[in-house]
Amino acid sequence: MPTTDFRPKYVSFDCYGTLINFQLDATTRRLLDGRIPEEQWPAFKAMFRGYRYDQVCGDYYAYEQVLEDAFNRVCKRWGLAPAEGAGARFGEAVRSWGAHEDVPAPLEIMGRNYPLVILSNADHSFLDISVPRLGAEFHAVYSAEQAGAYKPRYQAFEYMLDTLAASPADFLHVSSHTRYDLMPAHDLGFTNTVYFDRGYDPHSPGYNYTTIRSLDELNGHLGL
Repeated sequence: MPTTDFRPKYVSFDCYGTLINFQLDATTRRLLDGRIPEEQWPAFKAMFRGYRYDQVCGDYYAYEQVLEDAFNRVCKRWGLAPAEGAGARFGEAVRSWGAHEDVPAPLEIMGRNYPLVILSNADHSFLDISVPRLGAEFHAVYSAEQAGAYKPRYQAFEYMLDTLAASPADFLHVSSHTRYDLMPAHDLGFTNTVYFDRGYDPHSPGYNYTTIRSLDELNGHLGL
């Protein structure tokens, strides 16, 4: 558990959802174009989320195509025709998103005191647009494209460790995603992990993370 006595060498973050406001629902609804009843939307949304996770558990390939393939797989399950150009539409949406309102000010403070790192499930072309919107200086930004693998695959985390010549003990890793980040990080020996609770994932307390609801709260843990 991070306390004022713990000073990590790096504070690493997931990007989309944790720092950038993840807003895929509106684009998904437009692609569906009213083809499912409103009362079935929560079930479709949950299944799409699950297929996005499943889609990144294999070999790396471009993020836009990941989104398109996951969407088309769900459409097939629901007996719906795929939407032409879905990947490009999703990609355009991702590139339009900004930071959560509660991110830039405390993140800038954190960045003046700790080297910040991003380990993201996106291609670098997305991060080149998104990261400048976060309002803080980053020591390093790593993409799935560079790692050759998406989280939750260990290869993504190993790329960050190897590139920085660091060990898991050097990090405080922060994410709003338990399945993509906190579970594999725990398995790899990251002992200082933080669940930024934005309501995306159910709690999994067996993975020994600290739960926060704001970066101001995290700065307090770090004595800032």
